[in-house]
Amino acid sequence: MADLHIEDFYQDVAGILLGLFNSFPRPTTLFVSDLVGELEPDAFGVPAPRHQACFSAMLWLAEEGFLRYTDVIRQEAIDQCCLTERAFVRLATPIKALHDDTLPPTIARQRATLAQQLRDARASASSIQLANVVQHCFQDPV
Repeated sequence: MADLHIEDFYQDVAGILLGLFNSFPRPTTLFVSDLVGELEPDAFGVPAPRHQACFSAMLWLAEEGFLRYTDVIRQEAIDQCCLTERAFVRLATPIKALHDDTLPPTIARQRATLAQQLRDARASASSIQLANVVQHCFQDPV
């Protein structure tokens, strides 16, 4: 049985990190619906499981030191959130193994970052590629 919830988690993490990277260093409000779309709550008003999972991924990233925020807005968003220094450095620092000497230096540098690798993995729609890049985000740099 495939662990589809883990594939969703990787999608959420990539969207969260890239969203915050794109607004860095300006704090922003990160809405679950911007990441997973509008999902109808159940008859009792409880958010859909997919919605809850994405919101939980946001909180987990904060607990693990990848982002900080000032408050939550119900289970809809986290407010005034920003990447931590740890996450920013990890996403913005070029990885030597990915450096392409055939490209101009500024382009080669940008292409070798985890942020760009996340963008490429999301664009490829390859769950394996996305999983590998997200897992690389969680590994301690060597």
